[in-house]
Amino acid sequence: MSDYIEDGKGNVDLHIHTKYSDGALTVDQVLDIAESKKLSVISITDHDTLGAYPYVIEEGRKRGIEVITGTELSCEMNGKDIHILGYFMDPNNEELKSALEEMRYARYHRAEKMVQNLNRQGIDLRFETVLRFAADGAIGRPHIASALLHEELVYSFREAFERYLGYDSPAYVEKLQMTPGEVFRLIKNAGGVPILAHPGVTKVDELIPELVREGLAGLEVYHSDHSSTIRRHYAGICRKHRLLFTGGSDFHCLTHRPNQIEIGDMDIRYSLIEGLKAHYKDFLPKESVA
Repeated sequence: MSDYIEDGKGNVDLHIHTKYSDGALTVDQVLDIAESKKLSVISITDHDTLGAYPYVIEEGRKRGIEVITGTELSCEMNGKDIHILGYFMDPNNEELKSALEEMRYARYHRAEKMVQNLNRQGIDLRFETVLRFAADGAIGRPHIASALLHEELVYSFREAFERYLGYDSPAYVEKLQMTPGEVFRLIKNAGGVPILAHPGVTKVDELIPELVREGLAGLEVYHSDHSSTIRRHYAGICRKHRLLFTGGSDFHCLTHRPNQIEIGDMDIRYSLIEGLKAHYKDFLPKESVA
């Protein structure tokens, strides 16, 4: 990541998942790693939940780590699944809290239907087993995959997705569908800024101009699955559309992705945060900027 000049401050990681959704680590374990690697800023971006907040902000402060509020939300456009990272949101915003509760409810029943679909195919998996893996987190397909692996119904996490849980697989059930505009308004009305997550993974380049018109504020240029060529590509798109840059490891679990880049290992400089903070208010609703 030679794009950034050394600024004397610790690196940052703005895309981390915990047990509050489909990650393997607790909040405290994430903070332990962040502290050991001398990260200056992190954001926990669990799917459809702000369950880690405000605890992680308070604990981070004790360790000298700044924590930016974050979550990862899904929406659909032209038949494509799009992931949006929301930063700087107020966890106490009532509209946001209500929407996240609805998403959590939808996740629970979606997982229940997927297990029922597996049962219809002769896969003897109990929903209670999936719930044990989800614990108090926002339940998702990785929890079903973990349960399948635990019950020795598949040989690997990858097999679970390829055979049963992938988009075109027989047990798959659609998510609660929101439009990008709905997600952007939800984030902005809670005081936040919407960023397109891992565009090199979702491959929705042709939709970026429309997403910008709908209210997209930036791209996750730096991601563990983005090569240097891909990073340069999306940096160019950001400059073209005057979008913000963000970046993070998207860390979930080494067990399921053994070659995954770990928290804080992407060498993302603090200067990225300075740019984000300097400009994000330009994207807020006018009444939110005093």
